[in-house]
Amino acid sequence: MPPSPFLTSGHKRPRRRRRPAAVLAVVVLVLAAAAAVVLLTRASSTAHRPRVRPATAGSASSAQRTPPPAPAQPTTSPTGLPLGTPALALSGIGDPAQDAVRIPFHAPPRAGLLFDLDSGRVLWQHEPLARLRIASLTKMMTALVAVRSGRPDDGVLVTREAIDTDGSKVGVLPLGRRVRFETMLYGLMLPSGNDAAVALAQNLAGSVPRFVARMNSEAAKLGLGCSRFASPSGYVDQDNFSCALDLAELAHLDLAQPRIARIARTASTILPFPIKGGKLYLYNNNPMLRYGYPGTTGLKTGYTLASGRCLVATAERHHVRLGVVLLDSPDPATQARKLLDRAFEQVYGQRSVPEPPMPAGA
Repeated sequence: MPPSPFLTSGHKRPRRRRRPAAVLAVVVLVLAAAAAVVLLTRASSTAHRPRVRPATAGSASSAQRTPPPAPAQPTTSPTGLPLGTPALALSGIGDPAQDAVRIPFHAPPRAGLLFDLDSGRVLWQHEPLARLRIASLTKMMTALVAVRSGRPDDGVLVTREAIDTDGSKVGVLPLGRRVRFETMLYGLMLPSGNDAAVALAQNLAGSVPRFVARMNSEAAKLGLGCSRFASPSGYVDQDNFSCALDLAELAHLDLAQPRIARIARTASTILPFPIKGGKLYLYNNNPMLRYGYPGTTGLKTGYTLASGRCLVATAERHHVRLGVVLLDSPDPATQARKLLDRAFEQVYGQRSVPEPPMPAGA
């Protein structure tokens, strides 16, 4: 007879009541053995698996970052003309995360670009496609069209319109006389003469509007998709604009012209001139040249109230040629110096060069 369910704890239970505990112990042992087999199998499999290192900042795994899409390339210029292919392929535009130079300017320019003049590598960028007024940086295009059309010893007639031009001037152009073409180019680039710009335009195209049309046509052929020119001088800002990208291309093109390159790196000069005394004294507005930045090769300044201070500066050290474009900068000379120094020293591994300080606001 089975034991009564009402037995108290004082009574001894029959030995056969311990069977469930024995069965449970056997089950636990079986499960433990199975788990051990699984662990051994996994360990053996892992031992034969290739070892994968964790990704580091410079590894291929961390390089899986998806770059931003390339900026859409326009097919026509702002004047509606079909665009050609730029002479210098600038790489890295629109991807500032990959810039080799990083400077947190307290008051940055509205737009800017630091680039290698030979390889086209972009080293620093800030709104490089923003279309902004460029003032006398316009003369970089005027000079390019001029040297492709005129010879150094050609004569340029000085007209009343040229003399009456507003803004910065050579200032001593003799009315009705002819001035040597190359002298007029110096007057265009060094003191940024608006009178020289008008005289060159009239002599090369017959009128200022025709020359401006030639500037825009040439800009489209060169692939300058941001640029529209309204005058040969840039004094009038209305409908006259460009972007840092186009101005970098234009700097490359200007320096490829030996005549422009020679003028752009000239700090001052004395030239024969058909006025009393027979000499013309010219001084370059470029602060990089005026204050002796080592290796300066050019190129052009610009300023109006609407455009702010603008600068395209180029420099060469140990066969490395770099360019900086700054548009509407509060201190273009100092910002250009900092960008160029950082690139020469940290990107190209060159030693620092002693240099005089740039005056604030130069």
